[in-house]
Amino acid sequence: MGTAAAWTTGRLNTLVCGGPCGPEAVADPLALDRSATVSTVRPDEPVAGGLDPAAVAAAVDGPLAADALGGRVAISVVDPVSGEEVLRTGPDALVPASTTKVLTAAAALAVLDPQRRFETTVERDGDRVVLVGGGDPYLAREPEEDDRIARADVRTLAERTAVALREAGVGQVSVGYDASLFTGPVGSAGWEESYLRNQVVTPVTALWVDRGIRDGRRTSDPAREAAGAFAQGLQAEGIDLVGRIAEVSAPGTTPVARVEGPTVAQAVEALTASSSNEASEVMARHVAIAEGEPATFEGAARAIASALSAADVPIDGLRLDDGSGLARSNRIDPTTLSTVLARAAGGRDWPQLLTGLPIGGFTGTLDDRFEDSAAAGAGVVRAKTGTLTGVHSLAGYTLDARGVPVVFAVLADDTEGINPFETQAALDRVAAALASCTCG
Repeated sequence: MGTAAAWTTGRLNTLVCGGPCGPEAVADPLALDRSATVSTVRPDEPVAGGLDPAAVAAAVDGPLAADALGGRVAISVVDPVSGEEVLRTGPDALVPASTTKVLTAAAALAVLDPQRRFETTVERDGDRVVLVGGGDPYLAREPEEDDRIARADVRTLAERTAVALREAGVGQVSVGYDASLFTGPVGSAGWEESYLRNQVVTPVTALWVDRGIRDGRRTSDPAREAAGAFAQGLQAEGIDLVGRIAEVSAPGTTPVARVEGPTVAQAVEALTASSSNEASEVMARHVAIAEGEPATFEGAARAIASALSAADVPIDGLRLDDGSGLARSNRIDPTTLSTVLARAAGGRDWPQLLTGLPIGGFTGTLDDRFEDSAAAGAGVVRAKTGTLTGVHSLAGYTLDARGVPVVFAVLADDTEGINPFETQAALDRVAAALASCTCG
């Protein structure tokens, strides 16, 4: 393979970047440029000659028949310019896996201010300071640089708290924490019992640092861990601590210190790019709060469905037991996914939903895909992946051979016993067929 071809497929990632290339190393194709409006067209300036349904069907007919896609596969293809669904085949609603995050992200952008920043605060109650969790999905332990999002951290929060305490003449305090913004179980009833026990996912809470992960391990009590990190920061600033760290109710006083994390838009981009289960569950609870629902798994599911329905997204057959896609009981129709993505790709709503999508052969969960027979999609397909045992999905956006935009969602949930890499390659070939066809 020549150097140009190797670069196109992402096979030079290790040589150029020492591993998977991040967004800063990728020169996007023009239509997928993160720094520009994602769509090359505007909804009030329709492009003549949209997608031809017959051409779309012919392009994907062969790839969809692959044995590696198993016994249940469904696809929806939408013209993002007109919003028309030009192809829909297969069962009504399937297990979506992590493509569930597309709906969580869209609902967040629909009901929350995209420029709102997540806050973590400290309130004082006499000789006690209380760390109050504001549901920042990316709150960190220590200051760190991140080229995608603005991270807040509890070390900086401790420094600011210490300044306020010294100004008030206080040199000794006890530490409490309040994570009551979210309620209900820390794990979904739809999750495998082993998910929390085997540290597949962090218990969901409104307060944690580094998504509850330290040295590669997830803590069973992320809120207390965060409070411990904050307390260590106070000690480093010369504040004496008395008593044990305790879970308490915040006094409701004016915060003595605060830190601001990423905006909603930044958090959506980051969780879409990395497929973070923890960040997705936190965002789902913020959607619940915005919609007047309890900040629980059940409340989040109702809120996401309500937000999408209010945005005129079809939700027939929708069932959600979480916001991340870990629950096998989730069901999403491909039309729901493709409609959401078409709204973003058509420039009508939620542009951040597309800018965070991994690029085939280059970034995120697609950095090592779109090779060999699917190489036509490298660099021109942006899509969210979904993977559970026996379940694979791909939902995203591409341009056909003439540069006409195409939105697609393809799900296969009966592939147990099939090599998962073969199924992923088969899904890539479906997307690559749309990228290489003359469908417009």
